[in-house]
Amino acid sequence: MIAFLTGRMAGRTASSALIEVGGVGLRLIMSTSSLAALPADGDEVTVHTYLHVREDELTLYGFESEDERALFEALIGVTGVGPKLALAVLSWMRPDVLRTALARDDVALLSSVPGVGKKTAQRLLIDLKDKVGTPELGGSAGGASSRAVVEAREALLGMGFSPAEAAVALRDVAEGATTEQLLRSALKMLGGAR
Repeated sequence: MIAFLTGRMAGRTASSALIEVGGVGLRLIMSTSSLAALPADGDEVTVHTYLHVREDELTLYGFESEDERALFEALIGVTGVGPKLALAVLSWMRPDVLRTALARDDVALLSSVPGVGKKTAQRLLIDLKDKVGTPELGGSAGGASSRAVVEAREALLGMGFSPAEAAVALRDVAEGATTEQLLRSALKMLGGAR
């Protein structure tokens, strides 16, 4: 298995990054948040990877962190969840938001991911809750609620921002921030970027 690679950014599309490693251009399929975290073309980058092997295809997936790769591997271990759906989940929710949704048994939030229905969301809860290190839900949640982050993300997408822009704008959220506060902060950041 290829655990990670270090190379030079050679380009990107809406769903993948092109990284040159030793004169070879590798195409890595990535979540929108991982794509948003990549440096500019020409800069050096290290990406954690997962090689998915099928009878007729080899696909290399890339991740910003080892944690995101571990969640991807846990997701594809769930019956009925393939790499495409696992990547959709990680594009829709950051790892900490996913863990919080699992800890709260939040079927509605999990089924808000495009392609994840209620049955798949319930299967994710059953199969992953004890495997991915869900947070304790005591007094401090460690950031904004997962519901607030997802609602803010959906609002930004509805305003025409790309998934990558929404991921960057909502990357560092304040403790206990509401959906409205997240949107205000994100719009302020994105307004300066355009």
